[in-house]
Parts: sequence; C-alpha cells; structure tokens
Amino acid sequence: MKFLAVLVMLSLSMSAMGQNAMQAKLKETKAALKEKASKEARDEAKRMKKEGWTVSPGGLPLEKQIDRYYAFVEQTDDELNQLYFSGEGRATAENFAAAQMQATELARLNLASSISSEATGIIDNMVANKMLADDQAASITTYISENKTIFSQKLGRVQTPLVATRQLKNKMKEVIVRMVAKASSIQDIAKDAIRSQLEAEGKELSDELKAFFGKD
Repeated sequence: MKFLAVLVMLSLSMSAMGQNAMQAKLKETKAALKEKASKEARDEAKRMKKEGWTVSPGGLPLEKQIDRYYAFVEQTDDELNQLYFSGEGRATAENFAAAQMQATELARLNLASSISSEATGIIDNMVANKMLADDQAASITTYISENKTIFSQKLGRVQTPLVATRQLKNKMKEVIVRMVAKASSIQDIAKDAIRSQLEAEGKELSDELKAFFGKD
C-alpha cells in the first residue's frame, strides 16, 4: 500500500511538473509574440511616416494607433488561437470624408472574408463528421462566398484601432482603415449563416445539428 501511495504521489508530481512546464512555455511564447509585434509596429510606423501617412487632428499618434492594432491581433487563447480577426481597407477620393467612408466599407468587407473562411472550416468539419452531405456543403459554401456584403453588415460592434491619411501628389486624399472583431463573434455569424441557409433550403435540423448550432 505504501508503495502504491508513493507511485501515486510521483505520478501526480510529474503531472504537475508537466503542466507547469507547458504553462511556462506558453508564457514564453506569448511574450516572444508580443515582443515581435511591438517591433513590427515600430518598424511599420517608421515606414508609413516616410510614405507620408499621418493622423487626423485629435487622433492618437500613428505609433500608438499601430501599436494598439497589434495589441489586438497578437491576443491568443491558451492554445494560441487568435482572439481577434482583422480587416483592412484603403480608398482614394477628392476629400478625406469620402475616402474614409469607402475605406471603412472595404475594411468591413475584408473582415467579412474571415467569416467565409470560418464557415468553410466549419462546413468541412461537419462533412467529415457526417453532419452534412457533400451537395449541401457545396450549396452553402457558394451562398456564403456570394454574400460577403450581408455578413459585413452583421458584424455589429467592431474596433477601429487605426485610421491614417495622406495627400497624394495629384491632390487626391487617401485613407487607410484597419478594424478588428472578436473571433468568437465571427464564428457565431458563420454558424448562424450555415444554419439559416439549411433552414432556407427546407432542411429540418436534427437534434445533433440543433446542439451544434446552439438552437433549441
């Protein structure tokens, strides 16, 4: 009995040491990613300034905006999955207001592409687990790829950590916008799009699909 007790204690000790090692490695990896992102932010700010980019009066300095953008995109969970997705839009117009409006819409559409990517991954997983037939998967994939504008409108609240402007040699105004949205929100929209399309095609959701989509 004493021998068994010692074995159990050794096993628990080794397990704890393994978990501590994994946590230390994860912390080290996250620190390295953060350091890399900060350096990239500084280098990018320097390059953009040379290209004539600046910020609107009253806005945060360019370095701060870029650093804030990287602060979002570098965030990960314990498995190093991204917590935020990003989208960028760039547009040129005769005035800054019009250029910013266009750039913002392009950024939202770009961000909506993440919804398509997430949906494709979910669909592939559902086919692999026999939750969807191949023809259903193909139909839903086509629907999602053709409706990015609709998905961009469903994004809801997003963060816009970077808005930079510059005047071109031809006097036209150019604006660049970067926005971010929570990965969980993107995934929810992707799942909702798949579920809605299944229902639109007249498919009755099984208990397994209801549980998968979180639908009562």
